[in-house]
Amino acid sequence: MLSWLIDLVLHLDHHLVELIARVDIWIYPLLFAVIFCETGLVVTPFLPGDSLLFALGALAAIDTSGTLRAPLLIVLLAAAAVLGNVTNYAIGRAIGPPAFSGRYRLLKVEYLRRTEAFFERYGGPAVLVSRFMPFFRTLVPFVAGVGRMPYGRFLGYNLVGGTAWVVLLIGGGYLFGNIPLVKNHFGLVTLGIIAASLLPGVIAWWRRRGAPER
Repeated sequence: MLSWLIDLVLHLDHHLVELIARVDIWIYPLLFAVIFCETGLVVTPFLPGDSLLFALGALAAIDTSGTLRAPLLIVLLAAAAVLGNVTNYAIGRAIGPPAFSGRYRLLKVEYLRRTEAFFERYGGPAVLVSRFMPFFRTLVPFVAGVGRMPYGRFLGYNLVGGTAWVVLLIGGGYLFGNIPLVKNHFGLVTLGIIAASLLPGVIAWWRRRGAPER
């Protein structure tokens, strides 16, 4: 399983090409489902997000078959991202803190506490900022629901964040994904994107670790 995941990350572009060849136009509902689940279900933060969007943009730029179209990808996946967060918020509002009682292995209390601290520090903009941070983008809308953040405020940040996330990453892949240096080292670029998106969370954790206890 681990070997397969590593291969998937390092050769995501090749796996996408193979998948598109098999399913053709049905790639769109599959991609919608992946982005929706990655942002909308608190138990699936491990699904690809940033790297997937960048790879799709790069492939859309060179797809002569016309199956992948960047504008359609942007509209569809932005909708998936926004609806995913809306669903996540609704789940958090419905089930609340009891979900982190320890009964569910993937829902650890420490994850909730870290996300709550992030959410309390940045408030509403956390919904927007977290879009560019794996794991946080799955947990923040859930915590917003648990904390009963006003829905109108949440939705505004959700619309801006979800759209910006999809546009920037698909657009970045479309513009830069096929530069020879990037294309020939796509696996390393994918790892770089993942590392860059995790960096803010690592820095925040390191600062909290070094901060004196109150």
